[in-house]
Amino acid sequence: MEAATPLRQPSVRTLGDRVAVDGLLIEDECVVRLVRTREEAGTDPVKLVEDAIEIGARVLDREQTGANAEFVRTEFEKASREVEAAFTEQAGGVGETLAKQLEGVFDPDHGLLARELERRFGDGSSDAVQHRVKEMVSEVLAKGREEMLHQFSADDGRNPLADFKQGTLAQLKQAADQQDVNLRRLHEKLAAMELEVQRLHAERDKQLELAEERERGTAKGRTYEEAVFEAVDAIASAQGDDADAVGDLKGATRKSGDVVVAIDGCHGPARGRVVFEAKDSRLTKPEALRQLDSARKERDAQYAVLVVPSEDELPARTRQLREVNGDKLFAVYDPEEGSRIALEVAYTLARARVVMARGESEGVDTAALAETVERALGAMDGVRAVKQQLTGATTSITRARDVLDAMAETVRAHLQDIDGLLAAATEPEPEPD
Repeated sequence: MEAATPLRQPSVRTLGDRVAVDGLLIEDECVVRLVRTREEAGTDPVKLVEDAIEIGARVLDREQTGANAEFVRTEFEKASREVEAAFTEQAGGVGETLAKQLEGVFDPDHGLLARELERRFGDGSSDAVQHRVKEMVSEVLAKGREEMLHQFSADDGRNPLADFKQGTLAQLKQAADQQDVNLRRLHEKLAAMELEVQRLHAERDKQLELAEERERGTAKGRTYEEAVFEAVDAIASAQGDDADAVGDLKGATRKSGDVVVAIDGCHGPARGRVVFEAKDSRLTKPEALRQLDSARKERDAQYAVLVVPSEDELPARTRQLREVNGDKLFAVYDPEEGSRIALEVAYTLARARVVMARGESEGVDTAALAETVERALGAMDGVRAVKQQLTGATTSITRARDVLDAMAETVRAHLQDIDGLLAAATEPEPEPD
């Protein structure tokens, strides 16, 4: 609408919750046509003008609100890009620092571990274990030869052969008598030991039968199921979720699923459910998927996770922390190892998937959540790689320790040979016929 040149100065002012318009002329063609139509029809055109002003005011208000929202969205996107760039730069710096530290320890040429192994076991090092052992053996052999030569070259009572012949017969007779007594005692002990061995055999057979029965039953699985529940319950408590052990409780039709987690169950109605199935034996991939689908159905859950003690017990042609069909996941948790980082990643991923499924109704940024999940999985691959490197280093150190133990056994064998030589030198000469 365009305002015409007024015959008198127009006035617009507010009176309480109303607006008063005085002396305002309108030259808009559409407005003139509509007012004339109302006048010709004999109706009051004031209502038409009020509707036009109200509708135009609402349109202007909506346009202004949309412009403000567009400005806020633009500023938010700019801030998000700045935060992402800063985070990427910091993550790169952390990765470079970690890589330098690992290289300083495990570098094959100049790493701390390589230098220490070279110092301890290198042929060119004076501190090498083999050189120290060789020096100790040489010292023991030289000392033994000197003492033996000194004893057998003396002419006084230090020579053990001086009175050897006189005491040999008495010692042989005494030894024979003592041997008879010892043989009788030995026979008695052997009889008692035979009875004890029979008892131990019977006890061992009983224990083997019990172990086989436990293996066939659920005793072993029950222990692992309890360990998985304790770990999941600790993770759930930190998230404000509620975890229940339901392995002994029947679901809709059967006992499927061992642990059920109600997301945000500690604060009110659950936003979704995740079921965990604990298995300490290997399943085929079709059987594992069938059991997970059954657990989701029986426990009214939106996501299912299969937990096994080691990667060797994962279904064939599968990897841990890789999803199947968007609602199932495989994870590894070893209670004896103590680390539950893989289980925490699986728990968080399953929880995120359930929340993402309801993102539209609860205002969740599903795109940002999905990107963060992928970053967590990538970081977990890095953790797995570092763990493999540490395992390899531990294996090398163990092998070195085995070599050291073998060399120590060789030294002990040499010492036994020395004792044998000394014993042979002190044996009596045979009596002439």
